[in-house]
Amino acid sequence: MSREYADSKLKIFSLNSNEELAKDIAQAVGLKLGKCSVSSFSDGEIQINIEESIRGCDVFVVQSTSQPVNENLMELLIMVDALKRASAKTINIVMPYYGYARQDRKARAREPITAKLIANLLETAGATRVITLDLHAPQIQGFFDILIDHLRGVPIIADYFLGKNFSPDEIVIVSPDHGGVTRARKLAERLKAPIAIIDKRRPKPNVAEVMNIVGNVDGKIAILIDDIIDTAGTITIAANALIESGAKDVYASCTHPVLSGPAMERINNSPIRELIVTNSIALSEEKKGGKIVQLSVASLLAEAIIRVFEEESVSTLFD
Repeated sequence: MSREYADSKLKIFSLNSNEELAKDIAQAVGLKLGKCSVSSFSDGEIQINIEESIRGCDVFVVQSTSQPVNENLMELLIMVDALKRASAKTINIVMPYYGYARQDRKARAREPITAKLIANLLETAGATRVITLDLHAPQIQGFFDILIDHLRGVPIIADYFLGKNFSPDEIVIVSPDHGGVTRARKLAERLKAPIAIIDKRRPKPNVAEVMNIVGNVDGKIAILIDDIIDTAGTITIAANALIESGAKDVYASCTHPVLSGPAMERINNSPIRELIVTNSIALSEEKKGGKIVQLSVASLLAEAIIRVFEEESVSTLFD
């Protein structure tokens, strides 16, 4: 897939959230990362300097708005403003993980819809397009009046499990809640396996309670799939419920490994054999290894960048 764009008007920049992924994307495209520096004043204000000409260029900025969410978001907004004032032709945000995506609606009175606010901020700053991966709620695409390409992590996760040569008869794909059924079905179609659903109640944020399992998991290898694993409460309770219901083994997978708070302790103490994640969020050294298997989304994002730059169809990547 790699092509040579060294003398073209295509530029790829990285901010601080996930520089390793940005380097891999640039390498897959056939470029070196653009030169810029991100620093802070003594009071914490962020300063960005773009250290090469980008006039008339199609610029792609790689930045996940993961922890520290607000700092990474502010870096991105300042970078977009700098690119706009430096006469970039287009400003394309490559945001593998879209922070605040779980605040996509008013669940109670007087709540904000922060996912919409983030979309407004990116547009107002001057972004031309957003390329993102597995939004928590697909309707967030409608929060934007600029172009947005919503890619999927399921094909990458499916390829990993296909490599294990499981028989379709011995596995079952499990959605940890009703909202993830579509995602589970897409993985099940690729693995030619049945699905099961966990009927979950969440009495308050980051607290999950399993009620029952819809579907047959007895004697099966269960593969849980979600978009985000944060504190790992949902996924570990689900894994325990699956074992209690007769599953002989449990794998878990997600696109975005937020893994905050007690997540690692919960995963390590759970019956989960492996947790398959992507590198949409950079993992610290203490989170790597063990049960964690990290897959790269660099090739997928690089292909999306090439197709956008070459004005080719991106829709084939959605599946």
